[in-house]
Amino acid sequence: MIYADNAATTRLDADAFKAAKAFLTEQYGNASQPYFFAKSAKKAIAEARKIIASCIGAEPEEIYFTSGGTESDNWAIKGSAFAKAEKWATITSQIEHHAVLNSCAAIERLEYPLAYLPVTDEGIVQPERLEQYITDKTILVSVMLANNEIGTIEPIVELARIAHEHGALFHTDAVQAVGHIPINVKELGIDMLSASAHKFNGMKGSGFLYIRKGVEILSYADGGSQENGKRAGTENIAAISAMAVALKKNCAHMEENAQKLRKLEKILLDALTSAGIDYRRNGSINHLPGNVNISIKGADGEMLLHRLDLKGICISTGSACDSVKTKVSHVIKAIHVPEEYLNGTIRISFGSENTEKDAKSIAAALIDILKK
Repeated sequence: MIYADNAATTRLDADAFKAAKAFLTEQYGNASQPYFFAKSAKKAIAEARKIIASCIGAEPEEIYFTSGGTESDNWAIKGSAFAKAEKWATITSQIEHHAVLNSCAAIERLEYPLAYLPVTDEGIVQPERLEQYITDKTILVSVMLANNEIGTIEPIVELARIAHEHGALFHTDAVQAVGHIPINVKELGIDMLSASAHKFNGMKGSGFLYIRKGVEILSYADGGSQENGKRAGTENIAAISAMAVALKKNCAHMEENAQKLRKLEKILLDALTSAGIDYRRNGSINHLPGNVNISIKGADGEMLLHRLDLKGICISTGSACDSVKTKVSHVIKAIHVPEEYLNGTIRISFGSENTEKDAKSIAAALIDILKK
């Protein structure tokens, strides 16, 4: 099998698994308990918080552990909106992940003002567009750091600056970016950042929300005093420890991995071009390494996915959350892919375990299917 859907999820790192296993079978104490057996769990949480913070240029006390990107997005958006007595506006983009879009839809149903920024044909949220939409009654601007379908990296520094000039907070869904491209929350000017461990070789069901010191948002869950009283519930020590190990490892090999993934992209696309396949690559030149989203003229993306699956190759037609549906994704619609290419959209997302042989095999399989 060739797995090339790493934007959907990644294999659990072996060292991360070892770290998790210890807290499942041996050091399984509840970190909230005062006895000695719980000390290793408490220490593991503190160490994980420190490691994760260092990977994104944050302080340990600014990292809040969650169940993943979806929870983090919900918390940032709803927690910001509900923190004010008045119903102030939230601004997001048209190409966000559904975790953001549906969180925004939820507060919109409660009559909170919402605005959805259009993007360029490369999927870029232009700062000048934000200038047109934002007012001094905007509480939050939420724009993803990098798009999950087309890989476009957004101009976060400029967008955050505009938000702050109008007194608004800035949140970014960085689920696809954390562990894959350099991130320093202080340099980027981010107030809140969402991340999910299984996108960088950690365990599913774990993630974090970075909340800049001084930012006031409502607590996510009431109950115990975990996560500084903001997110109640017994901590998943195993997943938290695994997440820290996986992220540290990814960050240590980030540039090396990026160079490798760009090479795999080139091998794949050069082979398709040489074979005369009529396709267009979606997204910006400034994109996530390894993310290849293409629309093939006259093709059926759903058919390609299943035909490749029969050949033992795993890819996606776009967002993993939409691959069970046959409709064209909101992202592809927003970037105005021409009608004749629209339905032939697929996403190949390489990971650190993929090889040049994988890239060549995927290209050969696609060419074989399309030429018949």
